Amino acid sequence: MSDFRFPSGFRDAIASALPEQSSQHGEALGHGQLYLPVAHVKALDPNTMVVVGMRGAGKSVWLTALQDSDTRKWLGTPIGIDDTTIVTVGFKERPEGIDAFPTKDALVALIKENEPRLIWKTLVYRQVIRKDAPQAFLRLKTWGDRVRWVTENPERVDEGIFQQDQALQAKRRFHLVLFDALDRTADDWKTMNRLVRGLLQVVLDMRAYKRIRLKVFLRPDQISDPEVRGFPDASKLLDGKESLNWSQRDLYGLLWRYLANGTESGDVFRRGCQKIVPKAKWANDFFGDYEVPPLLNQDEETQTEIFHAITGPWMGRDQRRGFPYSWLHGHLCDVHNMVSPRSFLAAIRHAALDRRDDHDFPIHFESIKLGVQAASRIRVEELEEDFPWMKELFKPLRGMNVPCPLEAFEEKWIASKTLESLKATAVRHPQRIELGSVGILNDLLDLGFVEQLKDKRINLPDVYRVGYGLGRKGGVKPLKTRE
Repeated sequence: MSDFRFPSGFRDAIASALPEQSSQHGEALGHGQLYLPVAHVKALDPNTMVVVGMRGAGKSVWLTALQDSDTRKWLGTPIGIDDTTIVTVGFKERPEGIDAFPTKDALVALIKENEPRLIWKTLVYRQVIRKDAPQAFLRLKTWGDRVRWVTENPERVDEGIFQQDQALQAKRRFHLVLFDALDRTADDWKTMNRLVRGLLQVVLDMRAYKRIRLKVFLRPDQISDPEVRGFPDASKLLDGKESLNWSQRDLYGLLWRYLANGTESGDVFRRGCQKIVPKAKWANDFFGDYEVPPLLNQDEETQTEIFHAITGPWMGRDQRRGFPYSWLHGHLCDVHNMVSPRSFLAAIRHAALDRRDDHDFPIHFESIKLGVQAASRIRVEELEEDFPWMKELFKPLRGMNVPCPLEAFEEKWIASKTLESLKATAVRHPQRIELGSVGILNDLLDLGFVEQLKDKRINLPDVYRVGYGLGRKGGVKPLKTRE
């Protein structure tokens, strides 16, 4: 066990190395910030066509990274692609012009007159055939006309895709068509579910080809609905899905990657790690950035020693309050024990921004608690982008303590007429709202936002509880306001 500790002034370098924004929305990360967890290797393989991840798990990050030829070269050995792989985007949050792929409004208009499966098949056909498509198709200027042409010419379409696949096979190249942000395809559950189901049907059909691959990034709730999964052989596709999971080791490995390559933090962090673990050698990767030595990524005891050289060994004056390495993870995870890397980095950055003089380490244990508060606020704001009804649902619960019976929530919702208001709103409301409080509870349970204890009481993980202003005996203090 090393006695080394990072100097207290290192806190500023930590804050500068970590991202300021709470949401990436598909923005490209620097190569020195990309980290490939072992669990993501199979997810990025071309033959994995459905990839599932919670908000902030990296869906949009990988969609953007896969479009960069240099990054594909860096990723290529483990996942089976390289810089010769053709990558196009079938749908994402940031539009690239109506001619690249249909916008949300265009999709909503198309679905009124066309089968969703044929809408997506048209898009895929145009992506993979490109300039080799028949002139009759190339001359078409609207998506409505293109979908009608594909619908009326099924044999020509199938033959064209087959020939393109054969050409790719001869060159030993893949063509990946990527889909992300499918929750932005519609404003209501029914339309979104129909579109997701139609796309998954096309993905299943495309499995027959050798070199044309679709890769769809989805949230877990988007494939849990029976309406989405209810088509023949759906299990063959969905049983092969991979998840963008982050283990505790990977989260700290990601943090080391940021600190090792930070302009202000890099030299100090690498030298400090060398003193703690002399046999861990730093080397440059494909881009000339520092690759974190395997021992620092894979061994939790080593990671604990490094993190505690930044925070100190305890979450209080002694070990009875817990240990920062595991405490932070435990207070950021949802009921499925999953932590968003975005929340994790946000918590550490905000902790590093808090200055305290009564501590011999860069980050004080009380600062870590403030970091959890900040991460929780960011987390609930992100969730409300995906589920707008969450804000109104939890607003009347502010100030309550959990765990508590469902009836305690129900009383607040009745008094504030929350359910009536949600039913009347134009935005997507809880899918099972017609079943009342029990239906909403089941939605929250499925989404991993709450857990039901053995005695039937309802509890919220700290990563949501704190941001929504609910208390818990002995827990991190809730935020008083969201402003």
